[in-house]
Amino acid sequence: MQTATSRPSLPASVPSHPDAGSTPATSAYQGYQIIRRNGAVVSFEPNKIAVALMKAFLAVHGTQGAASASVRETVDALTESVVRALLRSRPGGGTFHIEDVQDQVELGLMRGGHHEVARAYVLYRERRSQERAKQGQPPVAQMPALFVTDRGQRVPLDDAKLQGLIESACADLGADVKPDPILAETRRNLYDGVPIDEVFKAAILAARTLIEKDPGYTRATARLLLHT
Repeated sequence: MQTATSRPSLPASVPSHPDAGSTPATSAYQGYQIIRRNGAVVSFEPNKIAVALMKAFLAVHGTQGAASASVRETVDALTESVVRALLRSRPGGGTFHIEDVQDQVELGLMRGGHHEVARAYVLYRERRSQERAKQGQPPVAQMPALFVTDRGQRVPLDDAKLQGLIESACADLGADVKPDPILAETRRNLYDGVPIDEVFKAAILAARTLIEKDPGYTRATARLLLHT
């Protein structure tokens, strides 16, 4: 049975300018990590989101415009909004893929009405993707063979068992409720050495993200919850 986990408090504002120092209440994010494109797992640092946003505003408004107090306040507010959205999807802690973080930044800019800045950010992401492709790097890291931690032991992830669990959760729920999207999203949010319990939590969260697409995923999520 799952136990309720308290949600970490979010600082009132995340500093965006270079001399702002470290993010307040850093300990609030210790349960969160980022999966980079090369598969490496690093700590979640909201201040890096603020830096990315500031660079996007710089690209549109120039150094003088981006240095204004209003832009700094806008960046702080957008950063807080992005962080809140990410934490809502992982209330008990967990991992975010770097692409998911960037998607939230893009969405935050659009929702905030900063369409020109959002366009600059989209173009920047596309340019970086093309640069990685030219260097022979895949746009998103290929998933290597994963190991999990089960009762203190490091063992290979049983992909067949995970796939069977997800397929069972989706069984008889209609043609639109498919296991493949859940499995793909689950795998994308795993990292080497992840505790086995976190694997099941990742599957539950992956199913939840699809509920808006088809309400049938609500039952799939419930079935996965029963497994835990």
